Parts: sequence; structure tokens; C-alpha cells
Amino acid sequence: MILFRYLTREVLLTMSAVAGILLLVIMGSRFIRYFSDAAEGDIPVSMLGSLMMFHLPGFMELILPLSFFLGILLAYGQLYMNSEITVMVACGMSPTRLLKVTLLPASVVSVLVGVCSLWLTPFGALQTETALEEQRSRLDVSVLAPGRFQEFGGGRTAYIGGFSSDGTEMRDVLVHEQNQPGDEGTHDFVTRAVSGYQETRLETGSRFLVLDDGERYGVTPGEKSAERLTFERYTLRLGLSRDRQELDSLEYATTPALWNNPSPRAQAQWQWRAGLPLMVFVLALLAQPLSRVNPRQGRFGKLLPAVFLYVAYLSLLLAVVDAIGGGTWPTTLGVWPVHGLFFGLGLLLLWRSQHKGMR
Repeated sequence: MILFRYLTREVLLTMSAVAGILLLVIMGSRFIRYFSDAAEGDIPVSMLGSLMMFHLPGFMELILPLSFFLGILLAYGQLYMNSEITVMVACGMSPTRLLKVTLLPASVVSVLVGVCSLWLTPFGALQTETALEEQRSRLDVSVLAPGRFQEFGGGRTAYIGGFSSDGTEMRDVLVHEQNQPGDEGTHDFVTRAVSGYQETRLETGSRFLVLDDGERYGVTPGEKSAERLTFERYTLRLGLSRDRQELDSLEYATTPALWNNPSPRAQAQWQWRAGLPLMVFVLALLAQPLSRVNPRQGRFGKLLPAVFLYVAYLSLLLAVVDAIGGGTWPTTLGVWPVHGLFFGLGLLLLWRSQHKGMR
């Protein structure tokens, strides 16, 4: 039990460090992209936290297998460097027993990956797309930033000078409506108002921008003349608040729904989700013989070949998933031959490692 706790701690601590670094890099990149969208007024700043949380399971299902793989390589590589595993083998710790010790943390990581891939990732992807689709389908005055020209769909650009104290009414509003292909007339319209607010009519679901005390100009590019309209109140229809695209992508479908769907694309998506937990055990089998290094090589001696092997594994897996979805690979075989190929390679490397003196 002392050796078991020691080896498990070393692997999990190294895995946690690697996972933290990878997660920081990936989530930082995604956060910068969303923050740029928020700065441009496409999404409100208040949505950033929820969007990142919904993306977290999708990141973790790919980061955890790789970080566990690298964790075994680095942790056991350090133990080889310090001749600790050599002492363990001399005291009766066989490679098979060392593999059994590795499989218990692999089981924990596999369960976490399975929870993410089979349930949390499709749920998070659905929630993310729903939130973004709702944001695209409506104009929320909280998205508009004072002192900036911002597009909000339909060829419209808005500028506001500021908000009222309660944030519901806009001050010094300017709206530019560009003539779209297929629209009647040739005018572009520029509307200026002292104030304005958004209104939704429940009986129809239509949204309107209500402007008070202003002027509306109709201009044609290239012509010197313009039409001018003065108003006390002008209502500009924005669209239907209930307009939303149908989210029927298989990426958002639940795992039981994919299981019951016989289409090749659904089966490819299901097998991809189900294969990720299995991938953890295959990587654990590959990592143990690859972690064996000569003290003169250093603990990073086999890190680069191991990373290439992981990239080949993941790339081949993705290629087969695409082939299944495209109908060029039978769903009955599925992705399982890929897992079987690398499982056999792991057994071969383990056998070869045992016959090079590690008995």
C-alpha cells in the first residue's frame, strides 16, 4: 500500500500539473476570442463566465487522457532516473504489478472522461449554442456600449450616447439601416433620436425599438438629395423574439438518442464519445513501457516519440470517425479496430520492455 500510494500520488500530481497548463492555454485562447466578441458588442460581458463553464467539459474530455498519458511518462521517467523502479523490481515489484497499480488511477480518469464525453459535453455544447442563438436573435440594449458604432443584424448599425440611470432607456440614439439586396427602394436610412427603448409585444412576439423626438433621413449613395422626416415617436421593428434556429445537430444530441439512431453520423458520434474512456486505458498501457528510460537519456528521452504516438492515435481515430459519418467505413467495425491496434501495440511494447532486463 505504501508503494501504491506513492506511485499513484506521483502520477496524479504530474497529471494535474500538465492538465492545469493545457487547460489554462486552451481556455485562455477561447476566453480571448469571446472577450473580443464582447468588446465588439456581439455578446454581453455577463455571458463570458457561463460560456466558459459550458465549454469546460469539452476541453476536459481531451485534456485528461493526454495529461494522464504524459503524467505516467514524466512520473515514471523520474523514478527510472532516480533508480527507484530498479529498486522496486529488485524487491519483487514485477512489471505486471506495476501495470495493475497504474490501472487504478486510470479507472478514475476514465470515469471522469466518460462523464464528460457521454453527458456533460453535449449538454454544455447545447447550452452554449442556445445562449449564443438567443443572443443573435434579439437586440439586447445591455450589449450596446455608449460611444461606439455597433452592428446588430439586418444591416443595422447603432450608436448611443449613454443610458438612463436604470439602464432601460438609451440617450442620443443614432441608427443606420443599410439597404439590403432584394429590399424595395434604394435608400439607406439614418435615424437620430433624443432617446429610445426596446419594447416586446407579447401578443405577436415582435420586438421594436421605440425612438422619441428625432429625425429620419433617407439617402441614396451617389445622389445629393435626401428625404427628411421629423417625428415625435418612431417605432422600428427589429424582429421576432421567438425566432431561433433549430438546434438539431448530432453534436448536441444525448448519448441515448445517438444509441437509438441508426444513421452513420449518429453512430460515429456515439462511438467517438464511448471510445474516449477506453482511450485512457490504452494510453496507460502504452505509457508504462515508454516511460522506461536510461538515466543518461533523461526523463524526457522518449517524450517526443510518445507525443507523436498519441497524435497518430488521435488522428487515426478522428479519420475513422469521419469515414463512418461519411458512409465509407462500416459502422459495425466502427472505431474499435483503432483502439485494438494501439492496445496490441501497447502489449508489444510491454513484452519488449520485459525482455530487455526488466523482470
